[in-house]
Amino acid sequence: MNRMLHRMVGAARLDAEIYEEVEADRSATGQAFLVVLLASIAAGIGAFESHAAAGILWHAIHGIILWYVWAVITCFVGTRFLPTAETAADHGELLRTIGFSSAPGLLRALGVIEPIAGLAFAIGTLWMLVAMVVAVRQALDYRSTWRAVAVCAIGFPVYAVGLAVSIFFLGPWPI
Repeated sequence: MNRMLHRMVGAARLDAEIYEEVEADRSATGQAFLVVLLASIAAGIGAFESHAAAGILWHAIHGIILWYVWAVITCFVGTRFLPTAETAADHGELLRTIGFSSAPGLLRALGVIEPIAGLAFAIGTLWMLVAMVVAVRQALDYRSTWRAVAVCAIGFPVYAVGLAVSIFFLGPWPI
């Protein structure tokens, strides 16, 4: 199996070893970017009935911007406000791990199937959030999942504002 696909499956399975692998592999930043792009395009495809073709482009650009901003905020919060003695991370490590945590977002493409559109978006988005907690825990070398939850919770308003901007410009997702 292709290395990137193997990593995407492992990230979606919440495999801590995969997150450690992409954290350490500086050459995986491009792969992480591609995972975010694919998950964002999947969201645009899933919301096609509500947002049309412009929604695919919007979701792609919007997803990449949110990924980058959330990684910066997560790095800052995790290394400055909630570090442990073991915490050692940089922006690139968080870009890679958080990028791969977007892999479950591919499910959102199933939003084109009307009876399950809302369910596909809800499951894909919640799964991404759980995967992000694992990604943050591994990237920041935390032993406590709760500390990673706290870092994600502090950064969540960025995602919420981004979602609000999307809703303002495109209308609601099919949830």
